[in-house]
Amino acid sequence: MNVSSSRALPVAAAALTGTVALYMALVAFGNITDFGTNQQFVRHVLAMDTTFKDDDLMWRAVESTALQDAAYVAIIVWETVAALALVAATVLWAKALRQHGGYRSARRLGTVGLLMVLLLFGGGFIGVGGEWFAMWQSEDWNGLDAAPVVTLAGLVLIVTHLPGVQAEENPR
Repeated sequence: MNVSSSRALPVAAAALTGTVALYMALVAFGNITDFGTNQQFVRHVLAMDTTFKDDDLMWRAVESTALQDAAYVAIIVWETVAALALVAATVLWAKALRQHGGYRSARRLGTVGLLMVLLLFGGGFIGVGGEWFAMWQSEDWNGLDAAPVVTLAGLVLIVTHLPGVQAEENPR
């Protein structure tokens, strides 16, 4: 595939957005089709039952399984919406690349999906799960391996907003 230098960044943005879209679609699909595995994960993290049981922290624990399950369903819905936004953005990138321009819609929708990923993995898993619910203390239920996802989504967000991608070419 011959990619001109003026189209290299949009091609990269499209490919990277598609990569995160695929990842998020598989994450959502996995959580929907294997509901129980990560349901247990969320329950243990929110219950804080495998942490150091520090009295200064345990007041944060959510012991209601109904609230735990509601949080898990909300996570799955968030993942699914992020995946759908990123898949749609990838389609828009492909369309804009065929037309040699008009990247604005793809960039906007991709930005929404990427921010959703960053908020979920960075704010939700690392921030809330890792620090508020002291997930880092658990040997069995520690999901702080979300950092690479934050890095990838952040990198893709940066690439999609580089000046070479923002230049709106007129479709031919």
